[in-house]
Amino acid sequence: MQQEARPSNGTAGFWRDLRDSLAGSEQDFTSGSLARALTLLAVPMVLEMMMQSVLGVVDVFFVARLGADAVAAVGITESILTLVFAVALGAGMATTAIVARRIGEGNLDAAARNTVQAIWLGIVLSLGVALLGYNWSRETLLWMGASSAVVEVGLGYNTWILAGNGTIILLSLINAAFRGAGDAMIAMKVLWLANILNIVLDPCLIFGLGPFPEMGVTGAAVATVFSRAVAIAYQVRLLASTQSRLRIRFEHLRPQWLLIWNLVRVSTGGVLQFLVATASWLALIRIVALFGSPALAGYTIAIRVIMFTLLPSWGLSNAAATLVGQNLGASKPERAEKSVWVTSVANMIFLGVVTILFVTLAFPISRLFTEDPQVLAYATDCLRYVSYGYILYALGMVMVQSFNGAGDTYTPTVINFFCYWLLQIPLAYGLSVGSRMDAQGVFLAITVSESILAVMAWLIFRRGRWKLQEV
Repeated sequence: MQQEARPSNGTAGFWRDLRDSLAGSEQDFTSGSLARALTLLAVPMVLEMMMQSVLGVVDVFFVARLGADAVAAVGITESILTLVFAVALGAGMATTAIVARRIGEGNLDAAARNTVQAIWLGIVLSLGVALLGYNWSRETLLWMGASSAVVEVGLGYNTWILAGNGTIILLSLINAAFRGAGDAMIAMKVLWLANILNIVLDPCLIFGLGPFPEMGVTGAAVATVFSRAVAIAYQVRLLASTQSRLRIRFEHLRPQWLLIWNLVRVSTGGVLQFLVATASWLALIRIVALFGSPALAGYTIAIRVIMFTLLPSWGLSNAAATLVGQNLGASKPERAEKSVWVTSVANMIFLGVVTILFVTLAFPISRLFTEDPQVLAYATDCLRYVSYGYILYALGMVMVQSFNGAGDTYTPTVINFFCYWLLQIPLAYGLSVGSRMDAQGVFLAITVSESILAVMAWLIFRRGRWKLQEV
């Protein structure tokens, strides 16, 4: 039985809301207290995103014991993989928006049908990258500027991760559907399962502990792909059960081309949005590679730590997307807008605290991953430079996700194109190479461009055209 969101009152209300969010009971997010609705959605979504980031941090933590070339190999592979994440996240945005809108309308059957079509779409999207990874793994590493030593160390890792990219896409799409339905707790449990398996298998397969073979860097990839595959099996089991509002029945399994086309239509803006952003990250890592393996390894470590804090913030933003989608579906645009402002304030407070931690503790945090003085210096600088813009990042993330939750995936694409391709890449090259700031010029360019993006998104959001978006 779906419950209406009750008002939150003081400390007792907060702890009750926290308990209910972790219990995962069904709620109505289109009425009642917005603070309670945000807590119910955001807590499991933040924990889910933290678990997503732990997958990457755990890999680099263990791989760092193998040296700078090993970390650089992981960093280059992950930069290539950002294109896969662009597809997964872009299609996931569409899935969340459509499922949330159908849930807001009270059409649970249509929400379930769209979820199945998203799975079909994910399978098709993953095939091309799998063939690329299986047949041209070495070429992709060389194209990204990897040295012969990095290619030798990282070839197996790159092959496994790219060939197994379907586990990333399907895991992301199905969890996006759960979030759109308001079943954030289920999405969180899935990522917990994947992480527990990965944490156990990573050291075993990298270093050959117990009966496991010693596979080096390749072992990290095998552990990650296997862990995600098990998590997907768990997702499918939940979809076939009665534990979620997305209850898939046999008649839902047939491909429905009109629904798939609608997903593609809405996804296109989202995929372009993230392709623009991730292509910029590819360019940045290519620029950083000009300064050698220590710079690349330090950048890789810092970005993993940064993502560890930004992905929980992204979880808050995802909560805003769900609230926007469901409330627009329920014909409550003003409540949808108010939910965005409430989420923005919470996110800015969170990342403001993280800023203080990174500015003061960048060196000891980086030292957890490496003792190499050169790598350590680059990682410390990157953490500090990027964190200076965290409060504005918080605002920008919520604004962008709110556009996506409304189904307006094209506005963030235009913003990203301007801020990343026309500003970030030229600025990064100009500061690092032209002004001889070394890799620190890239770090500063990230802060400047992301801050400008946040201001642009805020100004466009205030115009309110996103409220008229149809999906």
